[in-house]
Amino acid sequence: MPAPKAEEAVFQLTALSATGTALLLAGIVGGLCLGVTPVDLVRIYGRTLYRVRTSLLTIAAMLALGMTSRYGGMDTTMGLALAHSGVLFPFFSPLLGWLGVALTGSDTASNVLFGNLQCVAAGRIGVSPILTAAANSSGGVMGKMIDAQSIVVASVATSTTVSEVPQAPVSPADVLRYVFLHSLGLAILVGLLVLLQAYVVPGMIP
Repeated sequence: MPAPKAEEAVFQLTALSATGTALLLAGIVGGLCLGVTPVDLVRIYGRTLYRVRTSLLTIAAMLALGMTSRYGGMDTTMGLALAHSGVLFPFFSPLLGWLGVALTGSDTASNVLFGNLQCVAAGRIGVSPILTAAANSSGGVMGKMIDAQSIVVASVATSTTVSEVPQAPVSPADVLRYVFLHSLGLAILVGLLVLLQAYVVPGMIP
């Protein structure tokens, strides 16, 4: 077991390799190919930023919370506590990711919140941190169907008209009740798969 030490806070600017950079460049090239002027592109970009301002602030706040808990040692403490689940931790690993996405609405935010925790707990019980980190993302995908943002989008999308006859609005509570057990069941199946990969077929782990 390595000796505990303070984690170094290193700032890395990876603008060129970031996914958003490729999307931005694709949007610029696509807009120019469609005949949109540079001035109009800037105007569209500004309007888009204004429309998603609340979402951007929320994502930034969640990332800030994740980094604070990481460098403050909170996620390490939780990881050490969860390591007491022993050999069953690989089963609970994707459930942590599921809970993180259900709370934050983002797999990225869940990974920031619980990624380091997963690695700490994995090292403590002697399983691959690659497996538990991947399990956090996989379980998070199963939690996407019950996060508030997805539920609101689903309820709006399903409240459409058929043959010009308005349907009764589908409430977010109705959507949550319908998909909750599906989401939890899939997360449990992922937990069982991770448990098998940890102890029965560890050769599957890269």
